[in-house]
Amino acid sequence: MKLIENMKTKLWEKESKTDALIEKFTIGNDQSLDLLIAPFDVIASKAHAKMLGKVGLITDQECGQLLQGLNEIEILLHDGKFQIEEGVEDIHSQIEFYLTKKYGDTGKKIHTARSRNDQVLTAIKLYLKHELGEVTVKTKQLIQLFYELSQKHNGILLPGYTHFQIAMPSSFDLWLSAYAESLEDDMELVKAAYKICDKNPLGSGAGYGSSFPIDREFTTKEMDFATLNKSSVYAQMTRGKSEKVAAIALSSIAHTISKFSYDVCLYLCQNFGFISFPENLTTGSSIMPHKKNPDVFELLRAKCNILQGLPNQLTLLTNNLPSGYHRDMQLTKELIFPAFTTMRECMDVLLHVLPQLQVNENCINDKKYEHCFSVEEVNKLVLSGISFRDAYQIVVGKIKNNDLDPERSIDHSHIGSIGN
Repeated sequence: MKLIENMKTKLWEKESKTDALIEKFTIGNDQSLDLLIAPFDVIASKAHAKMLGKVGLITDQECGQLLQGLNEIEILLHDGKFQIEEGVEDIHSQIEFYLTKKYGDTGKKIHTARSRNDQVLTAIKLYLKHELGEVTVKTKQLIQLFYELSQKHNGILLPGYTHFQIAMPSSFDLWLSAYAESLEDDMELVKAAYKICDKNPLGSGAGYGSSFPIDREFTTKEMDFATLNKSSVYAQMTRGKSEKVAAIALSSIAHTISKFSYDVCLYLCQNFGFISFPENLTTGSSIMPHKKNPDVFELLRAKCNILQGLPNQLTLLTNNLPSGYHRDMQLTKELIFPAFTTMRECMDVLLHVLPQLQVNENCINDKKYEHCFSVEEVNKLVLSGISFRDAYQIVVGKIKNNDLDPERSIDHSHIGSIGN
């Protein structure tokens, strides 16, 4: 009984109890956030237990017991029945407490040859890999959807604007495919972030390695990491850095979604009227019966703008720290974990509403867009043999004299143009 009660302390606590206010302040939101990385701590603990058995630091029987207990925890987590008990500091302590309660001294051996630092770091890296994988799937779905909509609305002209002034003809397929291509570039950053996170830090201990004969290559393969962080000092330095590179990838996707959302809000405006959505995807006004507000896209824009500030927040949190672990790093979870949730929610709602996009096939025919074709008129004169500068002045004169009667059909051929 005393063994179990002693476990309901901190893994690092000595004889004196921590002041209650200090304990509350230092734990912060960690217990709720820890449940998100609990499955990954189990994965890492399994690999660690197998490695301990492989190198002879625990017996085969002890290894089997630890793996059995960890499998039980995995099932409990899946069923939502594994919680951090009162008096237990975090999920890492709770897992060890469960194993100790079940197997006595054998349970306590799970912590042999590792520190809570590399334990947490490993779980976070596994979490980041998983989340980046989820983001990859949804980003690919969005890319495909944008291309499908581009094909669906192929050849339908759309007025182009620069400086919020009528500029040149664009098209709905050109506009929609632009965001598919933007997301493809964003995916390059996601892949880079994944590659950086895909390195095993387990075995780095508190940042200075271990005197035990551990096998880090074994745990690397067991946890499906591509490779390992070789220097134990650098392994600890990746805490904060891994979160930041993941945040950069998220912020790039957020930039694309935010810009698209702004376009949608603008194009939905009655003054433009380029697009619309079914009424059940918009909101009304409490006093103006005609309103169809694009609240979804305004919130997409706002949430994604907040996400774009995430790399800067992580920079401010970590850039004034020397090497080695510092408790400041605990707060990276409060920033990056909710960010992945927000990103998924934004992508899910966009995947839901975007297929219901309706386009105004005749929007370019409004008289106010006749000057939108002025460049086309200049280019026609150039093709007839007139120099560009002279052709430009001829069309300027027609515009001044209100004598421009442009041809509104467009069919270009070069890659990336309206016709191709």
